[in-house]
Amino acid sequence: MGASTITVRPSPVEIARAVAAAIPSEVSTRPLLGILGVVTGAGLVTLAGRMLSLGITDLKGHVGIGFDDGAWLDSAFNASLMFIGPFTVYVGGLLGPRRILLFAAGLFTATSIFLPLIHSYSLLVAALIVAGLASGTFYPLTLTFALRNIPLRYLPFTLALYATFVDGGVNIAPSLYGWYRNHLSWHWMFWNSAVIAPVMMICIYFGIPPTPPRKKSGPAPSFVGFLYLSAGLALIFIALQQGQRLDWWRSGTFNGLFWSGSFFLLCALVRRLRSPNPLVALPYLLNWNTIVLGCLLFWFRFTLCTTIILIPQSLAIRGFESGQIGPAIIWSALPLIPIAVTAALLLVNKFDPRLLLATGLACTAFAAWLCSGYTSVWAAENFYRTELLIGVGQAFAFIGLVGCLVLQAIFTGGLARPEWVLSFSAFFHVIRLFGGTAGAIYMGHFVAQREKLHSNLLGLHVGGGNWITDQNIRAMTAGLYAKSSSMANAGARALDLIAARLRLQAFSLSLGDGFLLIAWSCIVALTLVALLRKPPLNYGNLSTMQQVPGAAKGNQ
Repeated sequence: MGASTITVRPSPVEIARAVAAAIPSEVSTRPLLGILGVVTGAGLVTLAGRMLSLGITDLKGHVGIGFDDGAWLDSAFNASLMFIGPFTVYVGGLLGPRRILLFAAGLFTATSIFLPLIHSYSLLVAALIVAGLASGTFYPLTLTFALRNIPLRYLPFTLALYATFVDGGVNIAPSLYGWYRNHLSWHWMFWNSAVIAPVMMICIYFGIPPTPPRKKSGPAPSFVGFLYLSAGLALIFIALQQGQRLDWWRSGTFNGLFWSGSFFLLCALVRRLRSPNPLVALPYLLNWNTIVLGCLLFWFRFTLCTTIILIPQSLAIRGFESGQIGPAIIWSALPLIPIAVTAALLLVNKFDPRLLLATGLACTAFAAWLCSGYTSVWAAENFYRTELLIGVGQAFAFIGLVGCLVLQAIFTGGLARPEWVLSFSAFFHVIRLFGGTAGAIYMGHFVAQREKLHSNLLGLHVGGGNWITDQNIRAMTAGLYAKSSSMANAGARALDLIAARLRLQAFSLSLGDGFLLIAWSCIVALTLVALLRKPPLNYGNLSTMQQVPGAAKGNQ
């Protein structure tokens, strides 16, 4: 009998030691500038998308289009983000993050300069697609570069900076856009990106070293599979984003988008089975913690509906614009820096990132429960305290979530091969986009359905013959008679006012239900946190191994 060979798989601790030895142990100017550049890019694409959503009305008026045509503007930008996410694995694996980011940032800058000057609808859609394709590379390459270049003991502070830029971009956008509109011009919703992107390019140029040429070994990577996957995800993304407006399955456009996207995904699967791409590592993603963290990222993006949808809508029904809504939302951004630094210090001192994530979700759930008492008389000042608590919760939850993602990449050996970490980053980029869009779509659908329910329930008590209703109509008719052409006209206006009050009350109750839904979703996310397996080491252990000479070496 021949001698049998036994393969011993390294333990997670041994993997961590190998990673600690491979990552630079000292901070130099280059990694600091590089991480500042990629983190700025991640925050910039978040801010650009939020500014587009806020300024879509001004943009439609500038081009002279209606609601239906304007609905495709936001989809053109966000679907491009979705398309380029998986494709970034291909181009990033071939050319490296430096080339991709420099070219994409330059293209994004040029496009952002000319976007406000475009008057043609077709040309505007094309320009937004180019802007989305260019800026969509920023997010997937951020995590890739951070994991492979930043020293481990400074990684928690990098996560804090990342959370400040990304989460701050969401919450500061209404105030920033309102200030631009009142003091400069709505054009700065695009020119804002054109000013920030060159700073990002400078940091990337001096902070990210050129990537050595890829070794031509094994089968050549093919872009066809990436093209199928990216096209399928983008088409399904557009279908979901337009579904509520198109009335879902009753629309031929929705069915065409959804089933063509599904066909492309099937083509990508067949291509994968017949000719696996060396730049894609799907089996690497089949890990318990990776799947649970993907679900948690989806849930976290849904909780952002509090500041992105519910609070703005609760103030918009009173006629408030973005500049007036901003003071309520910006309270979520105020605690970002101190909370981010506190969270980073806790991680350095061997604090479990799962506890940070759970703490943040609990704070968000409590704040959403407090907001569920919303009534139609609330103003921006009523949200200050709850928004401050939401800001604390979102900061802790985001840093804890990203901290868990980084540890997961380390302990699964994701840094051993470039295709592993690129696949890891692209996977969570897709989850991030789908989570945000699916959450916004479902929240809009939920609020609309609850409004119908409350309208029907309230209508049961507001009908002809009810003495309270008749008394209110008579009182309002008498008050309106002096400014009406006749008693019949005054009565009709009184009925319209009663109906408007009914709609306002129904919408207010539906928003309160939306806040309760956010609170319950946080509780569900807390159960997912409990299912996460504890990493063998934390950030404090990893940084200690890197600082002690010889401690990062594996057992011989």
